Amino acid sequence: MKKFRAFVDGQEGTTGLRIHEYLAQRDDIEVLRIDADKRKDATERARLLNAADVAFLCLPDAAAREAAALVTNPSTCLIDASTAHRTLSTWAFGLPELAPDQRDRIRASKRIANPGCHATAFILLLRPLVDAGLVPAALPVTATSITGYSGGGKKMIEQYEAGGDASLDSPRPYGLTLAHKHVPEMQAHTGLTARPIFMPIVGKFYKGLSVHVPLDFSQLAPGTIAEKLHAAFATRYAGERFIRVMPLRDPDTLEHGFFDVQACNDTNRVDIFVFANETQAIVMARLDNLGKGASGAAVQAMNVHLGLDEGLGL
Repeated sequence: MKKFRAFVDGQEGTTGLRIHEYLAQRDDIEVLRIDADKRKDATERARLLNAADVAFLCLPDAAAREAAALVTNPSTCLIDASTAHRTLSTWAFGLPELAPDQRDRIRASKRIANPGCHATAFILLLRPLVDAGLVPAALPVTATSITGYSGGGKKMIEQYEAGGDASLDSPRPYGLTLAHKHVPEMQAHTGLTARPIFMPIVGKFYKGLSVHVPLDFSQLAPGTIAEKLHAAFATRYAGERFIRVMPLRDPDTLEHGFFDVQACNDTNRVDIFVFANETQAIVMARLDNLGKGASGAAVQAMNVHLGLDEGLGL
């Protein structure tokens, strides 16, 4: 069996650690590791980046750009988990389910930008509806997202797990400057021409994420009803192993009366929902923010790029 070499630059962060966990299960991947005392050594990092078939950048934006500049080997594929390259036309967006030709783009590119967790859910909700002509591209869309605290990285994880701070007991809305770092990719990869209004909320649970977008049928294409929204999702995601379109007005959710944000945890799956009455709808997507929202997505993109089974190791 051919072994591919993989290197994670930023292996100590939440996303990098989880990628290592995925790769450790596989006998087709040789993981290149950097010595702890050389993690900031540009020469050693450059050596490993250029020795890899696939290198994952789990770094802040500026550091990711610097790391990308270190790569001179044309055979090295970079998969960047930062926001640095997500709206650049020279980087393939690492969401295979984005469009029918997206897997071809990921296979052909040596530069792949991993989507953000909130953005993944939002894009998977809006792109099919815009493409189907149900949601006008110029519609001013609003979205909220509730997520576990692991999405905030090591510092936030430590803050929550230390305990003793009563302010962390209740959900905490953030991104109140309306400049969340995922918004540019949320607009760029849905086909929306109006900037979405987005407010994320962090809760006192480790992981799990759901994005919610309200829609008023009077603002959508004439004749749009809940069944048409649901059919657009079912058509677009037919045959997608990691996307599950749930029944319209999901009876299990309605029976319990509350939505389970964490039901996709420890999977690489996205669940899509449509809840509606005669005049309004809420479309919702949930995922594991550390799985399909981060590390799982990166490994999935690697599998696609290398021509392997897309679900290998996931």
